[in-house]
Amino acid sequence: MASPVDWRFAERVALRFSGSDPFAASYHAESLAPDFTELTTEAETLVAETTGLRSLAGPARAKVVDRSAWVKANLASFERLLRPLLEKVDNRTGNGLPASLAAKVTAAQVGTLLGWMSGRVLGQYDLLVVDDETAANQDLVYYVGPNLLNLEKRFGFPPREFRLWIALHECTHRAQFTGVPWMREHFLGLVRQAIDLVEPDPDRLVDMVKGALGTARNRRRALDDGGLVNLLATPEQRSVLNDIGGLMSLLEGHGDVTMDRAAAGRVPSAERFARVLRERRRNQHGVAKIVQRLLGIEAKLAQYEAGERFIAAIEAAAGPHAIDRCWEQPANLPSLEEIRAPQRWLSRMGVESAVA
Repeated sequence: MASPVDWRFAERVALRFSGSDPFAASYHAESLAPDFTELTTEAETLVAETTGLRSLAGPARAKVVDRSAWVKANLASFERLLRPLLEKVDNRTGNGLPASLAAKVTAAQVGTLLGWMSGRVLGQYDLLVVDDETAANQDLVYYVGPNLLNLEKRFGFPPREFRLWIALHECTHRAQFTGVPWMREHFLGLVRQAIDLVEPDPDRLVDMVKGALGTARNRRRALDDGGLVNLLATPEQRSVLNDIGGLMSLLEGHGDVTMDRAAAGRVPSAERFARVLRERRRNQHGVAKIVQRLLGIEAKLAQYEAGERFIAAIEAAAGPHAIDRCWEQPANLPSLEEIRAPQRWLSRMGVESAVA
């Protein structure tokens, strides 16, 4: 049976929408690969010293890519991750479209999304393992060269400082997934659980849309919490999405906190980097603003900030190592509600305040 997604067409669409950057082929790009090879090693050491999390999968490996290579890597990951869902989809589309045309429509949507994102992402730790690729293309820390160069030139960022700062964030994520033995499988298990709950029947999807659009208040709340995915989710799906949201809030908040602490003394411009990128994300307008909201990116940014506040709150109450309880077992991870109300997590953990 043909795939419900024409992945090759998705790639062509994504590459069309990814655009180009004037610095991509300039002499400035020549320093990226050697810099990130060196700075990723340094960042991994700094992260381990700051967090106590040491990778069980060997040293980190950096790979500088352009937008097209980032698109291809993520399409390969998507194809593998979504395979169980796509296997449940038959050739019925519910709208009278032939299967081949429906596959292209879906591919166009996926490709447009990835193409748009490829111009904005700076770095990414790829925790997925693609079945048919060799070890040389797995467990990599990606850096999207053109996007990094664009920011360096646009805002006058000192390149070596900025690159180390970005490497610190991505190496923190790698430490979370390779230094906590159960984290990778737990996260992927939550994602699989969310996918398993998806019902590909078109008629049911229509009913879900009608229910989600019941009131303006429900619409706003669902979009604020997680974009279209959350808007269309059933209560059971939303529960799993909240578990994923709580985990991602924790990991991103921990990533930002670790990045700042590990950068102390090594990246004098770190505060400026953070301020500029934060303002850049918040000041999106027009189509970009709408896309961010529909995709749940605005909600994710708010969750990440909540993750930082959660860590600050539990450290203020129980000391600098309170976060370590989260790495002991999955049951210790905070829910999204506990991220928003840290005292609930402290009470559940039975953590006594270290503050007199």
